[in-house]
Amino acid sequence: MSTAPKMKIAIGADHAGFEYKELLKSFLADYEVKDFGTHSTQSVDYPDFAHPVALAVESQEYTFGILVCGSANGVAITANKHQHIRAAICWLNEIAALARVHNNANVLCIPARFVSEELAKEMTSTFLNTEFEGGRHELRVNKMSC
Repeated sequence: MSTAPKMKIAIGADHAGFEYKELLKSFLADYEVKDFGTHSTQSVDYPDFAHPVALAVESQEYTFGILVCGSANGVAITANKHQHIRAAICWLNEIAALARVHNNANVLCIPARFVSEELAKEMTSTFLNTEFEGGRHELRVNKMSC
């Protein structure tokens, strides 16, 4: 039995992403996951959930964040307002891998209306288990901050 601490994941969604968020929470049973809401399919404002997830990652209390909304655009735009957040909208598994390898993304943004549940799980696994390549990519990532 491993005594290594579990990776900490912050997760949040708006009403359009609620069901995928719940699915991903179960899928991430081997991780320490904090749910920043929402807690139903009742209409809500995505910044109310994207900001707390981004803050949790920015403060380094959580290793990664996962945000889900209909298109993923709103949560990505909101999360990327935070200085040390690199939120990536992913709709293919290869994009999730490249977001980590080339961009050192730390928040995965999933467009629930445009990907299957299986693809959402696959992208999440890839995102969490892919290392940043560094090197020439690190120089580029370091230029992102304002």
